[in-house]
Amino acid sequence: MKKMLFFILATAASIPLANAQKISDKEVPSAVKSALQKNYPNATHLKWEKEKANYEAEFKMAQEDYSVLLDASGKIVETEIEINVTTLPANIKTYIAKNFPGKKIKEAAKITDAKGALTYEAEVDGKDLLFDSSGTFLKAVNH
Repeated sequence: MKKMLFFILATAASIPLANAQKISDKEVPSAVKSALQKNYPNATHLKWEKEKANYEAEFKMAQEDYSVLLDASGKIVETEIEINVTTLPANIKTYIAKNFPGKKIKEAAKITDAKGALTYEAEVDGKDLLFDSSGTFLKAVNH
């Protein structure tokens, strides 16, 4: 029984690692690197991760933290820009205060998908809370 429990815990612990793995620049397809360079020529401090079939580039530009998800052909799937917690829409802050009393918003981001749809993300109490562009709660994702 102890061996089975250990196996289950070890397997569960490895799942997050399977979703996003750090990779070197040379492991990124040239179409992906080229697309990122074309769209974000001033990106600095670039780091890459592989997320399933996509590639995530994390970088800084104009003192802001970006995360851009691209498919293998270089098409941008989504763009995430870290924002100041104070700039979140008021109804998001109200929702968090009501549903997570006494908890602070650790980080916030604005996410735009390939179709231009905007969502907000707020990290609270070890969860990423997602909201639509009008500030309506969508879902919580555990880290």
